[in-house]
Amino acid sequence: MPRNPSTGVYSKPAGTTPSVGQVIDPVPWNALTTDLGNEITNSLPRDGSAPMVAPFKAAGGTVSAPGLGFASTPQTGLYLKGGGLLGFTQNGVDVAFDKASVYAAKSGDYTALASDDSAIHRFTAAATLTLSAAATLGANWHYAVIADGGDVTIDPNGLETIDGAATLVLKDGYSVEIICSGAVFFTNKLFARIQNKADSSAVGDFVVGLTLSNNGGSPNTHIDFAAGSARTGSSFVSSAASLTKRVTGTFAAGTGAGGLDVGAVAANATYFAYALRKDADLSFDIVLSTSATIGGVTTTLLTGYSIVKCIGVVLTDASSLIRQFVMYPRDEYTFVTPAKDAVSGAISTTSALLALTVPNGVKVKAKLRFELTSSATTNAALIHDPAQGILTAGISGDGGNLGAVQVAGNYAIGSQDVWTNTSKQVRQVAGAAGNIWVWTEGFHFPCGRSA
Repeated sequence: MPRNPSTGVYSKPAGTTPSVGQVIDPVPWNALTTDLGNEITNSLPRDGSAPMVAPFKAAGGTVSAPGLGFASTPQTGLYLKGGGLLGFTQNGVDVAFDKASVYAAKSGDYTALASDDSAIHRFTAAATLTLSAAATLGANWHYAVIADGGDVTIDPNGLETIDGAATLVLKDGYSVEIICSGAVFFTNKLFARIQNKADSSAVGDFVVGLTLSNNGGSPNTHIDFAAGSARTGSSFVSSAASLTKRVTGTFAAGTGAGGLDVGAVAANATYFAYALRKDADLSFDIVLSTSATIGGVTTTLLTGYSIVKCIGVVLTDASSLIRQFVMYPRDEYTFVTPAKDAVSGAISTTSALLALTVPNGVKVKAKLRFELTSSATTNAALIHDPAQGILTAGISGDGGNLGAVQVAGNYAIGSQDVWTNTSKQVRQVAGAAGNIWVWTEGFHFPCGRSA
C-alpha cells in the first residue's frame, strides 16, 4: 500500500509521474487509480454516513489543545494526561471524573489502601479500620464506610487525625464518608450531626429506666443499673445494655469497674450516681460521688466525659457495705432491713432535730414508722419537715401523727412520709414527755423518673 500505516502519508506508485510526449504505461497507472480508489474508500465520510471499521487514533493533545476537539470549540475535548491517563478538558480547563464505586463486605479489621479510592466497604462486625498514610493515599482520595454489625474504629496512620481527633468510632448502624487532604483526614460530618441531633434540638430533664439494684453476686459492693437514658437540658445519653459499678474502686470505664470519683468507700456515706457520656463516641457510663451536685464531682478521672444527670443514690452502712434496698417506680427506695433511727429516744414538748438513715446533702421524703410511749395518760407526738419551723404537738397545737396514748405506759403507733432537710434530719415534738422509736423504711429521692 502506498499509504504508510504508521504515519498515514500517501506515496504514489513508481512510474506514475509522466513527462511531455511520454507513452503512458498502463500497469503503474492502473495501480495508481486502484490505490486512489482504495484510499477514498478507506477515508471517513464527513457526513457521517459510514462508521470507522478500526480503532480511531487521535493525537495525544494537551489540556489547552485536546487531541479530539470540536470545530466550534477546539479547547473542549479529550487528551492524554501523563501516564497514559485519559483527560477531559472544557475551554482549556481539566475536568475530573470520579472512579466507579466498588462495594465490598468486610467481616474484620482492615487497612484502607490507595486502590480503595471511591470504594464502599460494609463492615458486618465490630472492627478497626486502619487508614494508610495520608501522603500515600493522596489528596482527593475518598472512601465510604458502613457499620452494619458492630462499631467500627477508624484509626489514621501514626499521628495523623480524622476530624481533628486521633480516632473516630463509627457506631453500629451509621455510615460515614472519609476524605484525604494528603496530610490529614476529614469526614462529611453527617455522622456527627446525626449523633448530636438530639442534643442540639431537644431540651428537657428526665430519666427513663437506669433503675438501681443490688448486684445479685456481690450485693454489698456492686450496684447494677438497668438500660435506659437520661437528659438534662440539651445533654443526652442512653444505654441499651445494663451496667454494673462497684464502690470498692475509683472510676474506670466499663461494666464491673470501679465507680468512685475519688478516694475509698466510706462508712455511713451517701454516693450519688451520675450518668456520664463519653465525648468521643457518646457511649454511656456511671460515676459515684459523695457530692450532691454535678459541680462538686471530682473530675480528675473523667477526662473525655460529660456528666449528664444524677440518676440515683447508694447508701453504705457502718461497715462500709452497700445498704441493700429495693427500688420502685418514681424514684422510691425501700430498705430490705428498715433502719432503726430512734430506740426509746427521749421526746418532749421541746422541738428537736432527729437524724435519719437517708441521703445526705439533699432533701428527700423519708418513709417513716414510729411508736410512742409516755407516762402521761393522754399524749401525742408530731414528726415533721424542719422547713416548717417549730411546731407544737397535740390537738390544741399543730396536731400529731402518732395516735394519742389513752392509758399511761401504753404505746401509740403511726406512719408518714416526711421531708427532711439537707442534713438528713426531721423534727420531733410531743404534747408531754415520753419515749419514741423511729424506723426508716426508705425514702423518695426524685431524679426525674416518670415510671
